[in-house]
Amino acid sequence: MFDICCIGHITLDTVVTTNSTRNMPGGTSFYFSNAIKNMDVDFKLVTAVADTEKSIVTDMESQGISIKTVPTRKTVYFENIYNENQDHRTQRVLQEADPFDIDHLTDLEANIFHLGPLLTNDIPVEVIKFLSKKGTVSLDVQGYLRIVNNYKVYYTDWREKEEALQYIDVLKANEFEMEALTGTSDVYSGARILADYGVKEVVITLGSLGSILFKDNVFHTIPAYVPLQVTDATGCGDTYMAGYLSQKIQGADLQVAGKFAAAMSTLKIQGSGPFTGTSKEIQDVLENNKTVVYDKLPLS
Repeated sequence: MFDICCIGHITLDTVVTTNSTRNMPGGTSFYFSNAIKNMDVDFKLVTAVADTEKSIVTDMESQGISIKTVPTRKTVYFENIYNENQDHRTQRVLQEADPFDIDHLTDLEANIFHLGPLLTNDIPVEVIKFLSKKGTVSLDVQGYLRIVNNYKVYYTDWREKEEALQYIDVLKANEFEMEALTGTSDVYSGARILADYGVKEVVITLGSLGSILFKDNVFHTIPAYVPLQVTDATGCGDTYMAGYLSQKIQGADLQVAGKFAAAMSTLKIQGSGPFTGTSKEIQDVLENNKTVVYDKLPLS
């Protein structure tokens, strides 16, 4: 029995910022796995890459990450383009992978299953229902809202949300994804709408403005700690959820887990590639970085 199992495709990523262009692995599963590997949890990754990219998995395994790789004809290929404000990006998808199915997951046991679909067909709803009978289901919803038209990624509503969200225990979305799902840009109204669909715990990340957590009809405001420098925001949301769930599985309350996740994300944005630091580094941010930026919305 694992504490946490992440399910999602590893991608080929081209990351373009105002300072550089880098080619590297990516995807929720890649950033989440690297961020959580040094936390005090028993972790498993289920991913899919084509044979031509098996070296990515081999390298991750050499770093101590336990991985189950399922077959796919192609590896997902993303291009992420950032301007100076790294809260926002433009994406293109140059290649898509085969979806996961229940047969890939029947032998897995975990307390928390964190799902990281990158495109709408990656993880069918029947897989969500199946996993909900085995443990807590956490979902980064971004992939279900992405459609690809002429390689460019556009956000749209998730047509299966009413069927699927009732099986989700923890849902993570940024403010744009929340608006696509709920039709409102108001964070508090959006969180309540998602809860009305059946989500037990709502996590809304707001980039440099912090994050909002909603559970049992109570809101929690989480600060965004100020980084020493802003280098690359790719994977910050995945890093946040790695920190958040690693604390939750160890019994932390929402406020403690959220602040830990925010500090972890601050360390990640200071460099390119995934977060590979330790709990001690995160605690140093929590204890010594006294300058924080709170979201500008009043707690209601």
